[in-house]
Amino acid sequence: MKADFAPNERQRWMQVLARAGDALADYESELGGVPYQCIRKPETGMAMVRGRTGGTGQAFNLGEMTVTRCVVQLQDGRAGYSYIAGRNKRHAELAALADALLLGDEKEQLMQAVIEPLARSQQQARQTRQAEVATSKVDFFTLIRGENE
Repeated sequence: MKADFAPNERQRWMQVLARAGDALADYESELGGVPYQCIRKPETGMAMVRGRTGGTGQAFNLGEMTVTRCVVQLQDGRAGYSYIAGRNKRHAELAALADALLLGDEKEQLMQAVIEPLARSQQQARQTRQAEVATSKVDFFTLIRGENE
């Protein structure tokens, strides 16, 4: 049976799963025990990253990055997908499995047990990084030279 969800809700959990890294392995017991098959085994490739000057300017090709993708299918037909930065194949497989499980009746339980703790951890890490960077911030100002007569 499929759970109802808004598209932006799925985007959020896929974003959290993609950023989880090795921390996702800590939640393997919540995801495990469900038989699945890999439709597309974890495979690593390259993706072009685009940037914008000043964040709003003309788009340009910044460079390539390594990406690993995976597609799994549960016995009931639900399919889960993942695209993660880097080469961690286990992370890609677990993220795809979590995505498939979140599409069903397990959604609420997994949101509470996996997604929310990971999201809180990621937010805390982001705040810690921002605080560290803020200590090295330099405020530049302009001095106006007075006229010497």
